[in-house]
Amino acid sequence: MVNRMGERDTAGNRLGAYLKDRRAKLDPAALGFPPERRRTPGLRREEVAQRANISPTWYTWLEQGRGGAPSADVLDRIRALMLTDVEREHLFLLGLGRPPEVRYQKNEGVTPRLQRVLDALEPSPALIRTATWDVVAWNRAATVMLTDYGSLPLEQRNLLRIIFLDPRARAVQYDWESVARFVISAFRVDAARAGAAAEVEPLVDELCRLSPEFKAMWGDTAIRSHGEGVKHIRHPVLGPLAFEYSAFAVDGRSDLSMVVYNPATAADADRIRSLMRKQKTAAV
Repeated sequence: MVNRMGERDTAGNRLGAYLKDRRAKLDPAALGFPPERRRTPGLRREEVAQRANISPTWYTWLEQGRGGAPSADVLDRIRALMLTDVEREHLFLLGLGRPPEVRYQKNEGVTPRLQRVLDALEPSPALIRTATWDVVAWNRAATVMLTDYGSLPLEQRNLLRIIFLDPRARAVQYDWESVARFVISAFRVDAARAGAAAEVEPLVDELCRLSPEFKAMWGDTAIRSHGEGVKHIRHPVLGPLAFEYSAFAVDGRSDLSMVVYNPATAADADRIRSLMRKQKTAAV
């Protein structure tokens, strides 16, 4: 339905309503525009168009719901509205019905709040990995049950390097080859999903040089689901253990995912707690 100004009603023009709302929240003076009196708060339409390097007429049509669907390029330029990544994604969903093309941005480390989430999950080992499978955070249960990531140089805290180059990681697996193939498949999916194809090339080249097994398996392009499953290991102290693992996306961080290994039985959880207490006492 169109009003007298030729604009679609707000209910049928969610993109226009969103653009107007974001425009009204910007401070003209902070963005270099004259601090003159304005009838309404925020930037004018022509000022947004100037910052986005698009024509004022086309931007006006966007807000009015005219001219058809915008292109991805135009929506990308409207980051001139100082949109966050989440707001930019919402803009694309409103304008094109899909999220924007992923552009991988590597961010090291996690917030203290996210680290506290990991710590609260004990005795379940839990870690945060990047799309290139570098481990950037973990809890003490992960140190005790999986790998002491803190003892490794930063460049060695990579799950593919550990699986293919660390004999200890091979020794704890009941079926190392099956695990290795699964890891490569899941890694390939994560890297593609995060738009990190270029970033993984140096790691893939390195592993192809150092591990003939990796080189052979990398040629297998089979893709498998890896959001959850069961992992069996031979722990050097506790012996056989089973974990139900789940992988979760970290909201607002396309480069990160959290993996939690929940002990499959209450008895396994008690054994892990006991070992963690002993090691903590021994370290005091």
